[in-house]
Amino acid sequence: MLYPSIDKLLNVVDSKYKLVHVASIRSKQMLENNHYQMKESEYKNKKELGRALEEVDAGMIKIATEE
Repeated sequence: MLYPSIDKLLNVVDSKYKLVHVASIRSKQMLENNHYQMKESEYKNKKELGRALEEVDAGMIKIATEE
């Protein structure tokens, strides 16, 4: 089972497409800079994309909306 679940993430982000976009940008940043917002032992996922989704779920990534 994937963690965090898509249902839980859609409570934070209003669109699946926006979630994919934000997570892909953040995972690329992790790969390039080797910078994580949590301790590596606190992540449940081993790969950067899963870790980016965990950061979204934890509220560490703020998603701006256009208005």
